[in-house]
Amino acid sequence: MSKPPRLTLPSVARGYLLTTARGGFAVHEAGEPVRGTALLVPGFTGSKEDFIGLLEPLAAAGYRVVAVDGRGQHESPGPREEAPYALEELGRDVLAQARALGAGPVHLVGHSLGGLVSRAAVLRDPSPFASLTLMSSGPAAIAEEQQARTKLLVAALEAMSDDMPAIWAAMRAQDPEDAVADSPELAEFLRGRWLATVPEQLIVTGRVLISEPDRVDELAAVALPKLVLSGAVDYAWPVPLMDEMARRLGAERVIVPDTEHSPNAEDPQVTAGALVSFWDSCTD
Repeated sequence: MSKPPRLTLPSVARGYLLTTARGGFAVHEAGEPVRGTALLVPGFTGSKEDFIGLLEPLAAAGYRVVAVDGRGQHESPGPREEAPYALEELGRDVLAQARALGAGPVHLVGHSLGGLVSRAAVLRDPSPFASLTLMSSGPAAIAEEQQARTKLLVAALEAMSDDMPAIWAAMRAQDPEDAVADSPELAEFLRGRWLATVPEQLIVTGRVLISEPDRVDELAAVALPKLVLSGAVDYAWPVPLMDEMARRLGAERVIVPDTEHSPNAEDPQVTAGALVSFWDSCTD
């Protein structure tokens, strides 16, 4: 899971509920659209806070940046049923969010599962977007070892969706013994985010991660500038797999040194610089 580098919004940012044709979505927004607008879509078990370290540097570079909680994720409302969380439905949500920003073509960034959601949105209708960045997101389902872990989590959620605290405790008990301990504030936030997320959202999106087909050729046919960005190590999609995906897409490729699955949180300054460089190249 992504762990935000901080929990307080920078002074240039604000939180609010973005009203769209498909309902309201909790967002963090920063900056003015001097050079453009960007929409940031988080991954599985994540939230808009995963991008909090990017807000200030991207705003300083002249971009309006909007990070969103997806339907049923953290502070965005969602129903206790599975159908609204199908990948195509979440893709439609992203299209509605981009249109609600009212800013012309939007630079779309999807992290991990958010990359699959963003891909679904672009394949349905690329017209609202100026570019697509797939961040730590691969061509199809996650790696086999991670599929096994996700299947166990989905099974637990299906059986115990009314006892989310127990599932959280079991998940955290699997943390490596030598893992750096979270601060009390971060630990409280991560648990609260988990408890606030609708179980059905996690069930359906977990299934997506273990079953999504390869749609790279379809995406390559979409005439939109593309960037594949990742850390130097990734447990969900191996880095060589993302290298090959970038080649198939004809996309730019950036690896953020000394980071893993969440370069947006692990090194937001370098990640922001790579995004700005790519976005600027789309308008030069």
